Amino acid sequence: MSAKVVEILSSEEIRRTLTRLASQIVERTRDLSQLVLLGIYTRGALLAELLARQIETLEGVAVSVGALDITFYRDDLDTIGLRTPTKSEIPFDLTGKTVVLVDDVIFKGRTIRAALNAVNDYGRPEVIRLAVLVDRGHRELPIHPDFIGKKLPTAKEEVVKVYLQNYDGRDAVELIGD
Repeated sequence: MSAKVVEILSSEEIRRTLTRLASQIVERTRDLSQLVLLGIYTRGALLAELLARQIETLEGVAVSVGALDITFYRDDLDTIGLRTPTKSEIPFDLTGKTVVLVDDVIFKGRTIRAALNAVNDYGRPEVIRLAVLVDRGHRELPIHPDFIGKKLPTAKEEVVKVYLQNYDGRDAVELIGD
């Protein structure tokens, strides 16, 4: 039996969602010169770049962007399998900054827990917030996003797949299940 695939967000809906998220981030940030968007590899890093461009379009301010690899901070490598690490790209100190972690999907919260641990290696931010394109629930840790593109109640066995043009050749969010 083949899995059922349902498109949750189209390319246009992703564009509108990112515009809304960028606006919300701007509204909650006192000083945009202190804002850093830190994307979690892989698609979170791409989303951080897209959000930074949108903030620059909205506000005329260039926002610092970095990419964070959390491979060595994960507590679930035994269940998800070994991953090839990617070099984090954070060419600035995070001390005193407003850091917005960016990821594509939040599920159990373990990726974000690992990201919070990794951030400590790059300084002590004034505040850390979390932006996600999709929140699918089922948290195992007390971690909740500050900025949510789409809340999507799912069954635990379903999969949410994010596709981004710069990496996958198309923009879409799909729910895959039975």
